[in-house]
Amino acid sequence: MTEGPGAHARPVLRVAPAKLNLTLAVVGRRADGFHDLHSVFVPLGLADRLSLAPTGAGGGEPVDSLHVAGLDSGPNDDNLVLRAIAGARALVGVGPGRPLTPPLAARLEKRIPVAAGLGGGSSDAAAAFDGALEAWDALSEVDSDALRRAAAQVGSDVPFFLAGGPALVEGRGERVTPLRGVHGHPGILLVTPRVALRTPDVFAVFDSTRGAGDGSVRMSSAHLAQELGNGLSATDLVARAGVLASANDLLPAAIMLEPRLVPIRRALTRALGRPIGLSGSGPTLWTLYPSATEAEHAAAVVQAAVVDGAVPTIGEGPPAIIATSIRTGPEGAAT
Repeated sequence: MTEGPGAHARPVLRVAPAKLNLTLAVVGRRADGFHDLHSVFVPLGLADRLSLAPTGAGGGEPVDSLHVAGLDSGPNDDNLVLRAIAGARALVGVGPGRPLTPPLAARLEKRIPVAAGLGGGSSDAAAAFDGALEAWDALSEVDSDALRRAAAQVGSDVPFFLAGGPALVEGRGERVTPLRGVHGHPGILLVTPRVALRTPDVFAVFDSTRGAGDGSVRMSSAHLAQELGNGLSATDLVARAGVLASANDLLPAAIMLEPRLVPIRRALTRALGRPIGLSGSGPTLWTLYPSATEAEHAAAVVQAAVVDGAVPTIGEGPPAIIATSIRTGPEGAAT
């Protein structure tokens, strides 16, 4: 192989933000078994951090490695970071004139709760795709459409994180339309019970009990996408919290799988006096605030309510309680 730009591979660092589904409408089921969605996604300040460092060209097949610190994300073999690095390498290809793609040592600082409906694994994968290509000095070698297709093969939400910023997400996740988003930085309180809700299981219950989404959820999602396309103030977004908290077609299915979400949701409503939504397929519950400071105050209220038993604990320990904000600018990108 000729020595090219990839011979000067370098370490890179990426921030991988969580996402929140402000709306999630299930439009229908596709022939491939996936579902067509209409969902407004926003990236959050809560984020993982991914560093990638070349370990030398070596010989034979490149062997990438991954070390995870922080929250337990399960076996490395199941981690989307390694799949994304392999996918990025396949996009670059081999041969004369191609950048070298030496093995990468990845270190992931895991801060986003796992299997929580917050897209942490998909965001990590997007960061790995983009970071690996930069580490190999190969960003200019890859067509953006090919990158999006490869990303969608790793995870339905990965194309959104590659685009960065608020967006309307359609299809199974491959159609991403950037939105102007929110003026200001609305606060978000996340409460994640320590129970796992697998997305395929939630969709299976949805299919067996409903089979089609609620028309009002679809209308709410379309309306919000139009408003965020024009730009919406933080105050106006918070004013829509009551509508948005019920604009998730997967909420009934998630509750059927985990009925204990109902008393937690009710308790949070009593403690905070605000509508409580569900992100994605759950189990993370959320509510909107005009600022991150107000979300932090609410987090303290919930923490005290958990301690005194006013908010029930389910699963293995108390819920994760995180105050964060919506990323409304280009810093929401995986890059």
